[in-house]
Amino acid sequence: MIKSIAYPLHVIFLAFSVLFVPDSEAEEGVLNVSTVNYPLKFFAESIAGKHAKVSLPMPTDIDPAFWSPNAEDVINLQKADMILLNGANYAKWLPKVSLPLSKLVNTSTKFRDQYIPIESGVKHNHGARGEHSHTGTAFTTWLDFSFAAEQAEATFNALSKKTPKFKETYVKNFIPIQESLLAFDTELTQIGSVLNGMALIGSHPVYQYLKKRYHLNLQSVHWEPEEAPSEEQWKALKQLLKAHPAKWMLWEGNPKKETVIKLEALGLQSLVFTPSANVPEKGDFLSEMKGNIERLKIIINNSKPIL
Repeated sequence: MIKSIAYPLHVIFLAFSVLFVPDSEAEEGVLNVSTVNYPLKFFAESIAGKHAKVSLPMPTDIDPAFWSPNAEDVINLQKADMILLNGANYAKWLPKVSLPLSKLVNTSTKFRDQYIPIESGVKHNHGARGEHSHTGTAFTTWLDFSFAAEQAEATFNALSKKTPKFKETYVKNFIPIQESLLAFDTELTQIGSVLNGMALIGSHPVYQYLKKRYHLNLQSVHWEPEEAPSEEQWKALKQLLKAHPAKWMLWEGNPKKETVIKLEALGLQSLVFTPSANVPEKGDFLSEMKGNIERLKIIINNSKPIL
């Protein structure tokens, strides 16, 4: 289970000291927008353009879903004009921090009745990112691109409501994002149909919405791309392969070369399908997702994987 966040008294004091800070009087109507993951940051930046300063407070080497704000982060969140939330119990720190409800925007409210529950999860470490488990509710909602389009629209609506004088610009910027996301949705639906139940393995339990929307026959293990799997993990994988004879494993990032070689000896090829929860080293959300889809096509074409 995720450990409860025990904030020291000085953090709580600072949080309450700015609890009723009024919306910032941003110069020339520039909104101060805070987000909880990169997809939402991308949507807000792309739609608002020069009319918003959009922040994602955690370092790029931390999974935003398991980040916790410190005292300075809490103050900055309090000062934001708008805080875009993912929903699906994504920001687990949220109940521990007092934030004005008027500033909170849950971008997945429209489809919250379609959240995917996780019945059990294995506690594990992400190196410096700390120990956690994937239990409760699956949260990478944007990997269902119909949901991603809904979250982009919720972002557009929130921005339009906050600064209606810029709505014409927001509409112009939102339409191509929506079109791209819906095109991805159509393309992945076609890929899922062609795969037709082919067994796949996910290296980590983050593909639930991808699996459900596009009818992928995918089972997940709890491996990290930057870590060498333990003997117990290899044993569990071999056992899984007996009932689920997959030939491909999807990874969040590039796995270690030694791991790839050992997987190939088991008849498993590797390809990257990154959730892109944090800011990528290059490109943007749309280019990252386009790359994911192109790599997934490798399975259909039965060609050599690209890592």
